[in-house]
Amino acid sequence: ADLGFYDLRVSETREAQVALARRYGVGAFCYYHYWFGESRRLLQRPFEEVLNSGQPDFPFMLCWANETWAGVWHGLAGQTLIEQRYPGRSDQEAHFEVLLRVFRDSRYLRVQDKPVFMIYRPSGLPDTKATLDVFRDMALAAGLPGLYLIAEDSDPYWNCREQGFDAFVNIPSLQRRRTWVPWTQPLAKIQSRLQDALGLPTVLNYERYVDYFVPEQAANDAIPCVLPNWDNTPRSGSRGLVLQGATPALFSKQLERALNRARARQSEDNLLFIKSWNEWAEGNHLEPNQRHGHGYLEAVRAVLSNAAD
Repeated sequence: ADLGFYDLRVSETREAQVALARRYGVGAFCYYHYWFGESRRLLQRPFEEVLNSGQPDFPFMLCWANETWAGVWHGLAGQTLIEQRYPGRSDQEAHFEVLLRVFRDSRYLRVQDKPVFMIYRPSGLPDTKATLDVFRDMALAAGLPGLYLIAEDSDPYWNCREQGFDAFVNIPSLQRRRTWVPWTQPLAKIQSRLQDALGLPTVLNYERYVDYFVPEQAANDAIPCVLPNWDNTPRSGSRGLVLQGATPALFSKQLERALNRARARQSEDNLLFIKSWNEWAEGNHLEPNQRHGHGYLEAVRAVLSNAAD
């Protein structure tokens, strides 16, 4: 819609995105950060330009998307595009040195003055706690007051502290075999099997499952996360998953529930995540679109405004 086709290497595009975010109450952007080991990085240019230019002047944080890029995402089962590797201590130190420059930026999101750093797949690390200890020790040695380390996990009762994290973002599972609905519900199970047999993507009704996105009860360390929409068939084809019938009104219901969960937490942070700003290839976005206009952004502003009142 408003932004049209855009190139994230263009500064005006990034400024327009931030203008929208500010207007509707989004407090910060969480950028995916790719480090595949041995200093191999990809897709870093847009964020590097944000860092180097000092613009846009808008809070941000990083999430290390530590996952192998598999061809199955694009219908190329059995092929690996880029492998995520963990060479060892020297690579961890090299990685942290790259991150340190980012953490020192005045715009970087902090909790109790500690930079917030997120790890997408903590289970992928060879020794999660040891890796986090390296990062924490190097942060203290560099003069930072520490790090506020968070992860992602779909289990609302995951014990993140055992792995060395301060909190975790409770993102609903989007794996084909693990929907938000228990498999004891026969209809969902039959539907999935039928679609498998026909070679079709899994299609779930957003309204029917919206109450499962944000659980009523969760661990105190679980940071709520809301999902406006989802359709990854452009990249996954018949292996994809579609949330059909997503609307800003239904999203508002989910966001209100998440905000209540966030308020009930007793935590250092006051974070609430929305997945995502612009994952267009997965039909997962807040940015204006031709069907709903600014509807999702307006929902964010309205819910936040009502909460403030």
